[in-house]
Amino acid sequence: MTLYAIGDIQGCAQAFTELLGAISFKPERDHLWLVGDLVNRGPDSLDVLRDVISLGNSVTAVLGNHDLHLLATAAGVRKPGKGDTFQAVLAAPDAENILDWLRCRPLLQYDKTRCRLLVHAGLPANWSATDAEAYAEEVTTRLRGPSWTRALKKMYGDEPRAWSTDLRGADRARFIVNALTRIRFCDEHGNLDFDHKGPPGTQPAHLTPWFELPGRLSEDTHIVFGHWASLGLLRRANMTALDSGCVWGRSLTALPLEPAGEPIAVACTTTASLDTDA
Repeated sequence: MTLYAIGDIQGCAQAFTELLGAISFKPERDHLWLVGDLVNRGPDSLDVLRDVISLGNSVTAVLGNHDLHLLATAAGVRKPGKGDTFQAVLAAPDAENILDWLRCRPLLQYDKTRCRLLVHAGLPANWSATDAEAYAEEVTTRLRGPSWTRALKKMYGDEPRAWSTDLRGADRARFIVNALTRIRFCDEHGNLDFDHKGPPGTQPAHLTPWFELPGRLSEDTHIVFGHWASLGLLRRANMTALDSGCVWGRSLTALPLEPAGEPIAVACTTTASLDTDA
């Protein structure tokens, strides 16, 4: 069995199919970790979702900000943006089943035995992997419940930007979601920044990539994430960034995590029209 991690697919069904061929993926033998953002900006979000669902238990996919945006749009919480390309999902005859499958995906997957964690964007410096798992489960439980549309109504917004265990209700859930699906840079106090999306080195001096903050409590865990297309493929001892910009006309990347291997990528000719968080 090989465990592969794959970066943000974002509706690029053809590239996903080609990548599965390139790694000779067999669902009865292998397993995929998908970093989230299965949908949006690319041309074939519906095909991607159907393809992933068809792979059954051979896939672990976490929710990304674009996946949550699709759910919120379906729930009437958000209006479609001009760059959204998931309308076919909403109009599909099996839309209800697809959306139910999507909202039941976790925000985080933590393999304690191997000290390895899958998340869409990253973790705040003052969360351990165990903390993050517990906080993620708070939101996942709400999204899987009968009142999931109500939970989405209060999910959006940039505040609060700092974590406190005293946070309650909507503020607490909003920070958890923003941290796990939107984090890139933070200031020295760990406050989340949502204004800067370029690669490290382009940000103001007071900001630091989340994975470089000193004293980060999750440093002992290998974190696999996507979300940051301008960061691209980046591998370090305790982290792997996998958003190699497929939807921006670059490539979709798979990395063998176990047994460890070299990245495998396929080119993608799709070019999205708008680079924004959902």
